Amino acid sequence: MIMDMWFKLPDFIRFIVIGCINAGISYIIYAICVLIFGTDYYQLCVALQWILSSFISYLNQKFFVFCTKGNYVKEYLKCCSTWAVSYVLNVIILEIFVRFLIKNVYIAQFVSLFLVSISTYVLFKFFAFKKN
Repeated sequence: MIMDMWFKLPDFIRFIVIGCINAGISYIIYAICVLIFGTDYYQLCVALQWILSSFISYLNQKFFVFCTKGNYVKEYLKCCSTWAVSYVLNVIILEIFVRFLIKNVYIAQFVSLFLVSISTYVLFKFFAFKKN
């Protein structure tokens, strides 16, 4: 019954909820990496965050947001392309925030993840999980 209600929600709402879960997982990975490697290595930490959270995010998006069937390898590769774009945006935004605006790497990454998630939804919907 809960799953029926879930899948009746518009995909954008599901994306926001699953995206928050994925972002939370990503942020936790980032924070742990910063604690391990130090704040001077925040760009390395964001790379590790991206690598470690990509597969979980792919499965969540595929099954709980866009509900596509099959095409696992093709969709995963498209997701990786989408994440590559998101990663580049994340790195640029994070660098701008840390150098010029926010200075705190934790807060800067939190804001950056929010901004990048908007472009990620569009790329997922119209590219990675595009239904024929």
